[in-house]
Amino acid sequence: MLAVPMWAWVVTLAAIAALVAVDIWHSRRPHAVTFREAVTWSVLYVVAAAVFGIALAVAGDGTASAQFFAGYIVERSLSFDNLFVFAIILAQFAVPTRHQQRVLLIGVIGALALRAVFIAAGAAAVQRLSVTFLVFGAFLVYTAIRLVTSDGEPSGDVANNRAVRLFRRIMPVGEGSRDGALFTRVNGRRAATPLLVVVIAILSADILFALDSIPAIFGITSNTYLVFTANAFAVLGLRPLYFLLIGLLDRLVYLNQGLAIVLGFIGVKLVLHYAHTLSPDVPEISTTLSLVIVVGVLAATTIISLLWPRKSALRPAAEELAARPLHQQDDDGDVDQTGDQRQQSAARRTGLRQ
Repeated sequence: MLAVPMWAWVVTLAAIAALVAVDIWHSRRPHAVTFREAVTWSVLYVVAAAVFGIALAVAGDGTASAQFFAGYIVERSLSFDNLFVFAIILAQFAVPTRHQQRVLLIGVIGALALRAVFIAAGAAAVQRLSVTFLVFGAFLVYTAIRLVTSDGEPSGDVANNRAVRLFRRIMPVGEGSRDGALFTRVNGRRAATPLLVVVIAILSADILFALDSIPAIFGITSNTYLVFTANAFAVLGLRPLYFLLIGLLDRLVYLNQGLAIVLGFIGVKLVLHYAHTLSPDVPEISTTLSLVIVVGVLAATTIISLLWPRKSALRPAAEELAARPLHQQDDDGDVDQTGDQRQQSAARRTGLRQ
């Protein structure tokens, strides 16, 4: 088990906070994210994760390094599924191109906070009750079955879920948000803008994503430090990854089948681990084998999707968003010509108007 001193935690948290601060500074001005910008930031976060994993190996703990990379790849692959839901939410609310980056950034920060809580709770449960591995394993197998049977379609109206409906009861919602503000005033009262409602929808989706991803990473390693860092590096790169891959989402049509295989495999791995704690004669699946299987399944899924495409499982709203040009601008140079019109239309469709 990797022993992590307090100073290592402090340095790691400071580095992650610095990355988030740079991301916030870069996103301070609303603008449409270009393909080049998305590539640059995606490569930056992948390199940061690779440097961290290599540093673990250089420090003399090859097992910890392998576990980190396996966990990072699993969390990164699960984030692809998250992008489908993000695309649907942004399209249903018709969020203008220049504001999408800010919404996703807030969602990333919220996801980091939520996953820290879930990781702490999961680590405490794993340390006190070995049966937690069995519970996590059964849940992952159930999730894998759900992914296959749903064909990747989110259940319910993700843009008008319970969290959004509850928020709208608590706070009035005004019209429009051209300057990207999250709050406005309606009849002298403080009110939310439709953009804040989108943020609530994204954050509520983050909770569901954490419920799937945390048991999966504990199937790779039970070390809290590795679980947290694998999640952090995967989540930090989610925003640029969205803009990089939005045009390809409808082509990765077999992604959910691949994710179902990965989650099912990790679920079985957790069940075997629990059985091993009861009887040492029960074999366990090694981290190396897990890494090979996860990478192999995801690579095969991507290749099959690109070589043998079929009708996209994305909802029409997500397909519409994926088809939007990244550089379509208005006279102000930073938002598509019908962005506000789409936002008002979406507000009428989703009942956001007063």
